[in-house]
Amino acid sequence: MYMRLLKRTLLFALLFAMISACGGLRFSQVAPGIGDFHPEKICVFPVNTGAYTEVGNIADNLIAGAVSERGCFSGVISPGNMTKLMQNNDNLKHTAADYLAKLKKVNFSDPDMSRYIGKTCNADALLVVDVDFWNYTTRGDDKLAKVGFSMDLIEAQTGKIMWRAKHHDTKSYKWFKPDLADLAKEVAEEMISHMPH
Repeated sequence: MYMRLLKRTLLFALLFAMISACGGLRFSQVAPGIGDFHPEKICVFPVNTGAYTEVGNIADNLIAGAVSERGCFSGVISPGNMTKLMQNNDNLKHTAADYLAKLKKVNFSDPDMSRYIGKTCNADALLVVDVDFWNYTTRGDDKLAKVGFSMDLIEAQTGKIMWRAKHHDTKSYKWFKPDLADLAKEVAEEMISHMPH
């Protein structure tokens, strides 16, 4: 009887822990070995804005700010600094472009390329971010502001994708449109708060 009660209590505790760990992100996946992954320096790639090209600098600054404010890295290479490094190093520029193309087209994180990027940028981890939504839309009669990101956290030395997440949020409005940059900041901070370290 006591053992059955203990097993049931442990099962509920485990389920509660799993639900709590999910936080509020719509999708979050960690790789085996995440518990041993504690990068000190992170390189944040310029955000891939897709169809929303006009928000490039805004998205870059929001993501870099959220990563820096998290306070768990001794060094953060912002998208702006990454762009400068690539402008001064053609090999880094081409390697980064090829790496991102492989990651996007065939979902392959090339370990040789990620290692080179990490070594050149002096970073233990790479953060790749895509804008999924950044627009005003409607759902039935409701008017909505919608912003969403996808993120991959990669171990630079091995190219292993240690954490992958997707999240978006919407705000309804009647007369005055909410600022998409403010909503994006909330989404970015929520995602980065769940990023393993």
